Amino acid sequence: MDLYLDCNATTPLDPRVVEAMQPFWIGRMGNPSSSHRHGRIAKDAVELARGQVATLLNVAPKQIIFTGSGTEANHLAIHGMAATISGVQPTISIGATEHPSMLAAAESLGQSGWRVAQIPVDSSGLVTDESVELISQQHPDILSIMAANNETGVVQRLVPVVEAARQIGAMVHIDATQAAGKIPLDFGQIGVECMTISAHKIYGPKGVGALVVSPSLELSPIISGGGQERGLRAGTENVPAIVGFGMAAELAGAGMERESEQLLRCRSRLESGLGKIDGIEIVAESVERLPNTVMFLVQGIEGETLLLQLDQKGIYLSSGSACRAGKTSASHVLTAMGVTPDLARNALRVSLCRGITREKIDIFLETLRETIFHQRSVANRAAWG
Repeated sequence: MDLYLDCNATTPLDPRVVEAMQPFWIGRMGNPSSSHRHGRIAKDAVELARGQVATLLNVAPKQIIFTGSGTEANHLAIHGMAATISGVQPTISIGATEHPSMLAAAESLGQSGWRVAQIPVDSSGLVTDESVELISQQHPDILSIMAANNETGVVQRLVPVVEAARQIGAMVHIDATQAAGKIPLDFGQIGVECMTISAHKIYGPKGVGALVVSPSLELSPIISGGGQERGLRAGTENVPAIVGFGMAAELAGAGMERESEQLLRCRSRLESGLGKIDGIEIVAESVERLPNTVMFLVQGIEGETLLLQLDQKGIYLSSGSACRAGKTSASHVLTAMGVTPDLARNALRVSLCRGITREKIDIFLETLRETIFHQRSVANRAAWG
């Protein structure tokens, strides 16, 4: 058995993406900054991809700045905006359940004299009305929040958060790394300064991301040296990866509605089956989540233990964020939602991929049921000596 259920960590490359990238590994090897024919071919390919990514988010191609990853895009957004702000102690506000890369970006500002404030969430991972009111008290210069959480799949209430930030003149960044390509996003309609997206979350290659930038935003580069990407990200472009990103974005936009329906059907079957296993609680079950994501808690068994047992049986999922792999500390996302640290360590995340079927869901459920039963039997025998 080989069942991959960890698509929020990374997705497999779509064969059509591989096909689009293939010519740029060997034959079309030009540097996009070169003025000769090979350079022009590479430049045209990058610009085509820029347009494909722009279409996914309904923006102009010039608003897309390619980076080496979603993490880099997050740092470009935060540090790039921060460099334009002066004052005695400016403030950045971030959601309590943000990705570790955003927490790190905010922490680095804190070390340079910024005040870092968190926006609390409720037990479902949503920003409450009280938290929205708190934004005006924090009065941030920069505010960053996720469109959808990478661990729980919870789709955030962006409208009231953005409106609150607008009222106090804060610049807003949205981390849409998990949301883009899975749910509809219109950058202009959301009305923010910048937004992060990443290729390898939408069946594109690893090692390429993008920052979507408002035409009115002043941004300082964090990598200087060349004039690439409107002077905001120096370094020769990774042409094959960017080409793959463009194709992945085009395919995601074209298939989003159909894939969402299929994923939701499988997610519903998964959740129904999980509900029949004693001691399992689905996280944020009652609120809107990404169609492919289910996080659940297993009473009395650590998530890492189950993950390793399932891995041995050819089933691959996550005990939380991939960026915390190898660590046994409780998920900061779950603790921010009020889950106790002990229970938070019992979390597993299933993130479904394209092509998932009801039959595969049933195989997973049966294997999970058997694994939990075995682990509890071992624990009971140990308890009785």
